[in-house]
Amino acid sequence: MKFRYFATSLPRYLAAFVKMKQILYSLIFLILLTGCQSDYTPKPRGYFRIDLPEHEYQQFDTSFPFTFEYPIYASCFPDTSGLAEPYWINISYPAYKAQLHISYKEIHDNLNNYLEDSRTLVNKHIPKANAITQQQFLNPKHKVYGLTFSIKGTEAASPYQFYLTDSLSKFVRGALYFNIVPNNDSLGPVIDFLKEDIDHMISTFRWNN
Repeated sequence: MKFRYFATSLPRYLAAFVKMKQILYSLIFLILLTGCQSDYTPKPRGYFRIDLPEHEYQQFDTSFPFTFEYPIYASCFPDTSGLAEPYWINISYPAYKAQLHISYKEIHDNLNNYLEDSRTLVNKHIPKANAITQQQFLNPKHKVYGLTFSIKGTEAASPYQFYLTDSLSKFVRGALYFNIVPNNDSLGPVIDFLKEDIDHMISTFRWNN
């Protein structure tokens, strides 16, 4: 008799069990669905904080055909690369793995060639640049004239370049490079900081006769 009662009740138990499982699965699905629909705001990409010193300068004063002021936290030394010519120098920023390469040329009725070469070297960065802006520099009192080129773009190898000339006999070109894989988003504060140094160098630039 007990066996017959158990046998007749088993289908009802199984049906109730299946129904409870369906209700449980439905609740889990609703919870997951509600979680997926919640608002999510992605966090902006973060970068390491870079401590920058106060701008302080010293005089580059040698027997070179030019002089200027450069930062006390940078070092200046002759360019020893195979292509270097007399009076070519590098200004190194060890803390930021950056160097400002400065080359010097004497003009012999070929100023236009040097100007065109400078523009060509800047334009080589166009494939990696978002924009290139230029700013004219004029100092008639000291006969220093030139242009600066600000090269925007995450992967631009050289974010800042310039040239200076007296328009008669002397020509100087400078280019800032980093000795690391370019990521100018993270390097933004350093680039802006070094631009100030370079602009100060240009404003204090003088020719030595």
